[in-house]
Amino acid sequence: MHFLVFIEQRNGTIKKASLETLSAAAVLAKEPASPVEAVCLGTASGLDTLGAYGASKVYHVPDSRLDLYSSTAAVKAVTAVATEYGADVVFLPATSLGRDLAPLLAVRLDAGYAADVVSLALDEGGITAVRPVFAGKAFERVRIETPRQVYTLRPNVFPALTADNMSCPVVTFDAALSEEDFTARSVGTSIAASKLDVAEATIIVSGGRGMQGPEHWHYIEDLAGVLGAATGASRAAVDAGWRPHAEQVGQTGKTVSPNLYIACGISGAIQHLAGMSSAKVIVAINKDKDAPIFQAADYGIVGDVFEVLPALTDALKRHMGS
Repeated sequence: MHFLVFIEQRNGTIKKASLETLSAAAVLAKEPASPVEAVCLGTASGLDTLGAYGASKVYHVPDSRLDLYSSTAAVKAVTAVATEYGADVVFLPATSLGRDLAPLLAVRLDAGYAADVVSLALDEGGITAVRPVFAGKAFERVRIETPRQVYTLRPNVFPALTADNMSCPVVTFDAALSEEDFTARSVGTSIAASKLDVAEATIIVSGGRGMQGPEHWHYIEDLAGVLGAATGASRAAVDAGWRPHAEQVGQTGKTVSPNLYIACGISGAIQHLAGMSSAKVIVAINKDKDAPIFQAADYGIVGDVFEVLPALTDALKRHMGS
């Protein structure tokens, strides 16, 4: 098999989820040994360092018009690279961009597609992927039978493994893009200062309806600040206008897989659990001892969030010496 990994960049910096995806492909390709190459679009630096994560070569399409995402141009460029160099399997991170690009790419390549994969295995019969279904209540094993295959891998599930002092060649690729290829494009981005993306964060502190209003969100932010965490929110908090949609965790928001997820004043509706149930450790704080969130939690605190959160934040500050 010949593997190609899509490397996502934002403002010229490679996203962590792409490094995880590249590492997962490299691990899969070891037995039997198969080439693993990468493709990156737009302005980006440090592409030669991708060799440390398993890339044998990087194809770079340096067209500055691709610095801001264009689905129509991106799918043409990646399809051209995959076709030119005979890629059988294409991996993308299951970020917002990856989830948009992957199905378009699968159509162009006439490939089968498996989304939001959390486990991969390779044997003589091909690749077996595992992905959550039914809002995370079950997992299905998927084997794609088409000659070409496309997969998106969930962030924070696969480790970004590195090898020291390894670099790889970077080859400039001309995708022959014209203005007609940019029929859909981003015209700008606005990112809140100092905000971590919940989709890639290793620690998330989330609040729900139990926070009772935006004026109490400083309790969430104080704890997140001590832990170096991203702040998240339930759909109820977002629909009420307390928090931006970018922070929403759940079936209609972002799917997250952090090492630690702290749910504060969140009852645990199935739509929210679908977005965070794959977290490695879940801590729930809720005054209702019968809240569904406790069924998914590894640790639970039954109590008033306005009493528990300040006490927890102060204790962590003392413990961490800050």
